[in-house]
Amino acid sequence: MCKSTCLRALIMLGIFCVAGTTANAGEMYITPSAVHTDDDEDRGADDSVGGGQVGVGWVLSNRVSIEGVIGYSDLGGVNDLKIWDGSLNLLVSLSPDTNLSPYLMGGVGMMNSDSTAMDAENSALGNVGLGLMYRFGDSPVSLRLEYRARFETANTLTFDDRITSLGLQFAFGGKEAPPIERDGDTDGDGVPDSRDACPNTPAGQSVDARGCPRDSDGDGVIDDQDQCPNTVRGAAVDAGGCELDSDNDSVVDRLDECPNTSAGVRVDVKGCEIREVINLPGVNFETNSDRLLPGAEQVLADAAATLRMNQDLVVEVAGHTDSDGSAAYNEGLSERRAKTVRDYLVNRDVNPGNLTVKGYGEAEPVADNARSEGRARNRRVELRILNQ
Repeated sequence: MCKSTCLRALIMLGIFCVAGTTANAGEMYITPSAVHTDDDEDRGADDSVGGGQVGVGWVLSNRVSIEGVIGYSDLGGVNDLKIWDGSLNLLVSLSPDTNLSPYLMGGVGMMNSDSTAMDAENSALGNVGLGLMYRFGDSPVSLRLEYRARFETANTLTFDDRITSLGLQFAFGGKEAPPIERDGDTDGDGVPDSRDACPNTPAGQSVDARGCPRDSDGDGVIDDQDQCPNTVRGAAVDAGGCELDSDNDSVVDRLDECPNTSAGVRVDVKGCEIREVINLPGVNFETNSDRLLPGAEQVLADAAATLRMNQDLVVEVAGHTDSDGSAAYNEGLSERRAKTVRDYLVNRDVNPGNLTVKGYGEAEPVADNARSEGRARNRRVELRILNQ
């Protein structure tokens, strides 16, 4: 009976121990108490208030204490019975921050029983019970009422006594418990002070869950001051939250392939200076056709972006072919291909008034038409800048 009951009590105590918080650690106390013993009927003794106990405890936290107790009971009846017991107990407060505080207790120890019917004997004991403590405000003195079951195993018999104690507890030592602070929101940002990592944010400022000014794009510039609120993660930004453009060419450093262009020059979408011609490598067509082959889209998209950046540019879309076929046919084919490129650019919001089209056919080769590599280079479309 003792083993199973004590085990359940210790498990319950363990759960409350985990839930406890450390406060007043190091405080000690002494508790003298009067004791009423409702002894097991098998002892053949009368219930009695004769006796008392003294406990000395050490506060581990505001919820948990460990306590050593020595008690004595003098019971009359058929057998004049005297009992000394000593135990080490664990106490767990269920309401540590109130003046009237219930608690659970449990522990183990030894006891000595001596009666007129038998010789004195020693045996193991287990305690489990509950109590109620009333604290007198800030006074170190508390009133303590406790009811516990004491299980004693003597030889093959198990005695089950019920013990009620009433006493005064006197505390000494330890640190004064800090005052209980009520959670508030001092800066009025909607985040309680207990969780506010930035407790002095200005009124009306947008904050995150930690109470700090919000920085949605994570660039180190808070939203209220960020002039470029959607910068790419990890990009270097200036004080206004915009990506750096060290050479002031309107192409941010992260995308600038020519980071040291001279001030005032025209640049393409990659940050490189535009000279007489914008080449379109990768813009190819089906054989004897003005239909674009796959792979041309990104090159033309970059060209359109470059022309939108430089809206004053007047451009000739010039088409060229190799020398295969008649000159007249090649001139017409090159013009149709140039028109295909012009239409693509217009569909990408390039001003059509800045674009003209001309087919040069085979008249302006840039490589030897006698070789296949040369003929491939000659089949091209380029953007010629007409106003430098």
